[in-house]
Amino acid sequence: MSEPTDHYFTAEPATPEERRSIEVTLDGRRLTLTTARGVYSPDRLDPGTAVLLAGAPDPSPTGDLLDIGCGWGPISLTLALRSPRARVWGVDVNRRALDLARANAVAAGVGNVTFCEPDDVPQDVRFATIWSNPPIHVGKPALHALLEQWLPRLADDGVAHLVVQKHLGSDSLQKWLNARDWGLDCTRLSSAKAFRILEVRRA
Repeated sequence: MSEPTDHYFTAEPATPEERRSIEVTLDGRRLTLTTARGVYSPDRLDPGTAVLLAGAPDPSPTGDLLDIGCGWGPISLTLALRSPRARVWGVDVNRRALDLARANAVAAGVGNVTFCEPDDVPQDVRFATIWSNPPIHVGKPALHALLEQWLPRLADDGVAHLVVQKHLGSDSLQKWLNARDWGLDCTRLSSAKAFRILEVRRA
């Protein structure tokens, strides 16, 4: 089991870093990547993330792609591997996670991904693909503010896929998204291993 991750959504985690190497398979490639304490799921590829990577349709081959709450980078790296001609943005508030993700991009041999804090993404960028295992444990107000910041920035033909545990409010999140005045529709794409993949696109 992963250790408690009380501080993974803070800018500067209080726990000692204690970097470690783990083996993961992303886009069919076996990689040795680096994680640490104080970031989300430091011991393994999170099960929800695995469901998203296995179940989401292929990302746009070009344009700007976004991973909300990138952590040590598995979703962003998969986007970059699958869409080498696209520009991938991995955003997180956790600076330790961003440092790890940058190192992992080098280890994975991808150069088309930028890991940064949310305010560093230019305001005029619109996203052809958004993938996220959103940080449900930050609480509903913070989670809703996070999604409100990014989902309206979908391109006209853009599509977002979010993975959420059933018992952690996937159905209520779907209803909340459909009640927003963003011109977006949220539907359930699939369910697997106690997770749902929600799909968001322009109405």
